[in-house]
Amino acid sequence: MLSILSIVAPVFALIAAGYLCRRIGVIGLAAVSELNRFVVYLALPALLFDVMAHAKPSELAQPGFIIAYGVTCGIVFYGTLGVSLLAGRPLGPASIDGLLGSYANTAYMGFPVLLMVFGQDSLVPVTLTSIITVCVLFASSIVLIEVGRHSAHHPLRLAGKVGASLARNPLLIAPALGALYGATGIGLPTAAETFLKLLGGAASPLALVVIGLFLAEPRPVAAAEARTASVLAAIKLFVQPALTWGLATALAVPPRLAAMAVLLSAMPTGTGPFMLAEFYRLPAVVTSAVILLSTLGSLVTLPLLMIALGATGQN
Repeated sequence: MLSILSIVAPVFALIAAGYLCRRIGVIGLAAVSELNRFVVYLALPALLFDVMAHAKPSELAQPGFIIAYGVTCGIVFYGTLGVSLLAGRPLGPASIDGLLGSYANTAYMGFPVLLMVFGQDSLVPVTLTSIITVCVLFASSIVLIEVGRHSAHHPLRLAGKVGASLARNPLLIAPALGALYGATGIGLPTAAETFLKLLGGAASPLALVVIGLFLAEPRPVAAAEARTASVLAAIKLFVQPALTWGLATALAVPPRLAAMAVLLSAMPTGTGPFMLAEFYRLPAVVTSAVILLSTLGSLVTLPLLMIALGATGQN
């Protein structure tokens, strides 16, 4: 148990540091957005490019792992979306609900947690799940929100708007370019390698601090909204990893990769849904509450899950 705590404690300590700095006013409100942009546009893309540029074809060819994680994401996303629609929610807010139940924080928390548990072997699997999260979930939600807002638009025009949005996403561009460069077989120059290592090394710790800064902002939540947020957080922390475990078992995914897939599915809800809700000016109270509840809940669920999976450190 102590070894598990030694793994997760530094992660949550960084989140707590960001939370404390924001609450006491050491870091201002504007820093939340600006530091997040640094992670999204510089540090994390550098890490993703570096990982994919060094990835071997055998590391990328993990169909069981990809199916177990990806299909589960789709089931939870569209299942939650369907329930929200049946409850009378408009398509836009319902798609945000789908994200809240399925959008694992693989990029911000997945990298540091799995790196400490599984070592360097986890970098490619975490990158793959981050790509799935952005490509499948984020793209699906954007499509549905745009359909809800512009249902009268021509399908080709709608597809163009969505495609343009995804083509500008650095979390998609960086790993794609990294994979293309890696396929050439040309090694990275020493200066470029150092640049990527330095910049990419800032991604995980700064991302965790940003989560703390985000969670420190007070957002009043009504009783009904709190109940909805609790249900969505439970789906994220319990239903998604359980489904991933079942599918990984059915597909006979190797135990080490299966444990990675389950742990990544068990990550709390990332900040992506909140950013999307804010961008489209959709109600974000439930969104922020789910992020807070799932992040706090993962303090308990992640260590317990690591014990259950036998993931007690690099092995």
